[in-house]
Amino acid sequence: MNPTDSSAEWIEADGLGGFASGTVSGIRTRRYHALLLTATTPPAGRMVLVNGFDAWVETRTGTSAVSSQRYGPDVIHPDGAVRIESFEYEPWPRWRYKIDNDLVVEQELFVSKGQSAIFISWRVVAGGDDPGDIKLKVRPFLSGRDFHSTHHENASFRFDAEQNGEQVTFRPYDGVPAVIAYSNGHYAHEPTWYRNFLYSEEQARGLDAGEDLASPGVFEFSLSQKPAVLLLAAEGHAITDIESIEARHAQVRTIEQARREYFSSPLERAADAYLVKRGRGKTLIAGYPWFGDWGRDTFIALRGLCIATGGLEEARDILLQWAGTVSQGMLPNRFPDQGEQPEFNSVDASLWYIIAVNDYLLAGEKQPNLVEDWHTKKLRAAMEAILAAYNEGTRFGIRADPDGLLSTGEQGQQLTWMDARVDGHEITPRIGKPVEIQALWLNALAIGAKFSAGCETLFEKGHAAFESKFWNEHAGYLADVIDCDHQSGVVDLTFRPNQIFAVGGLPLTLVSPEKAKKVVDAVEMLLLTPTGLRSLASGESGYAAHYQGGPRERDAVYHQGTVWPWLMGPFVEAWVRVHGSSAAARKKARAQFLPALYEHLNHAGLGHISEICDAEPPHTPRGCPFQAWSLGELLRLERAVLA
Repeated sequence: MNPTDSSAEWIEADGLGGFASGTVSGIRTRRYHALLLTATTPPAGRMVLVNGFDAWVETRTGTSAVSSQRYGPDVIHPDGAVRIESFEYEPWPRWRYKIDNDLVVEQELFVSKGQSAIFISWRVVAGGDDPGDIKLKVRPFLSGRDFHSTHHENASFRFDAEQNGEQVTFRPYDGVPAVIAYSNGHYAHEPTWYRNFLYSEEQARGLDAGEDLASPGVFEFSLSQKPAVLLLAAEGHAITDIESIEARHAQVRTIEQARREYFSSPLERAADAYLVKRGRGKTLIAGYPWFGDWGRDTFIALRGLCIATGGLEEARDILLQWAGTVSQGMLPNRFPDQGEQPEFNSVDASLWYIIAVNDYLLAGEKQPNLVEDWHTKKLRAAMEAILAAYNEGTRFGIRADPDGLLSTGEQGQQLTWMDARVDGHEITPRIGKPVEIQALWLNALAIGAKFSAGCETLFEKGHAAFESKFWNEHAGYLADVIDCDHQSGVVDLTFRPNQIFAVGGLPLTLVSPEKAKKVVDAVEMLLLTPTGLRSLASGESGYAAHYQGGPRERDAVYHQGTVWPWLMGPFVEAWVRVHGSSAAARKKARAQFLPALYEHLNHAGLGHISEICDAEPPHTPRGCPFQAWSLGELLRLERAVLA
């Protein structure tokens, strides 16, 4: 990894919803960049406990920083970033800093799966010309805040430090988990405030970008004698039976390295970051650093992250966990981060659930000992509840119409994946019969027909209506929405990518081969970019070339041209289908469409795929740098569609 790509980001997820993250340069550019970010009620209730640190090396020739911070108005201090000689993010982040007289110090950090704790270590890898005693000093920065907010100087912060051998405990606020630090160095209590950190990514996003952080003291190590080790843990995750922090570091490092080497590829290791605990089960984080577990994202993503990679036990656990959340035939769109009631404002989350269950059961046929009868019964019961409620009618005007298609939506609600709102106004309301919802509905009915004769009858009726009502012969493609605002015959022909699901991304192709080819060709010509599909064709009203500005400006263009990498999955699958699905077609598709996605792994979120990109070149990555369904669809293409 070239250290000049200083804005690229790394992440170390803990499997509980918490994580450590930062940049190649070491400069925090987001409020979410932190060393110790813990989920107090996994995977929710996330709080930043330790934001970062300053570190410097002292030799007889002077002091050299091995860290950098950005302060307002836009000042970088100290100058540690300029000393970065190399950076690697596999199997975890590792920096080499070149100090005076050819002295090189290596810093690495990793988070162990299942623990809200981070190990950081430093060692001398090249000694130079007798530098004498080499001291390392590390000053951590603490807050104790919600991970969406920022922290500012106040009189309530408690700087007290409880010292007990190698252990130092900080309790900054009541109701906030304590920070427990172990080190093989010496702690000196020197409390002070560091003011006016500036987070450039938050500033660019029009959000609060300034922060003050508290630093209780300094850890001092002698690198001449041995490597320095610092462990930071959230309360409840502290090591209680520790004899030596060095021995524990070596032990956990070996275990964690072996765990990561178990995965067959870096993509599978990256996929593991999204699998987290919820209650007694599992779920998927939709994206780091700010998303939680969203229904729609979970069921789309697990098809690639879990099922296509052979992680059927994880897929089973997630699907069973979500089966218990069905309400009036609907699955939650999302679980808010701070313990509120789940939100059910999604028409497609439940349908994507059926698609994911079907993928899992088909894959499980090859492992009969994995899929037990009670699993199948519980999953089938959830699918039956969804199909019955959607047929009879449920929240938000969701119901099967006499033509067999699914009608959905009401004013003031955003029920499809194009769900942006600005000042209470829906940017893409799509009330009526959206095209991808019909594709999902008909596929779900076809799956339901395996165990329900009523589903088969409804599928046949809806399938017959779909092609005749959505196809526009003059335009040569499918409408985005029909019966708009529940007015029969009113059609929205806005050119969006949603029509691709009638051809790819789902088990069935719902239009004739000739029409399928026309859809794929039109989408390729008007929407395809190297990293995904545009959400709106450039000739359409409201098209936006770039996703920039404050929250209002960005939300207004979220689905107005902005590129979505996850849509590359259904597009490539559709492309292969209309080109014959042969080995030659798959090989050509792999060579034509995947290289740009593989290259993207080296930018933005390292080893991952971004949530979105700008509609126009150079297609700058935007949104979450680590997005579950973006990576999931790449894995599904690689392991299933193009295998």
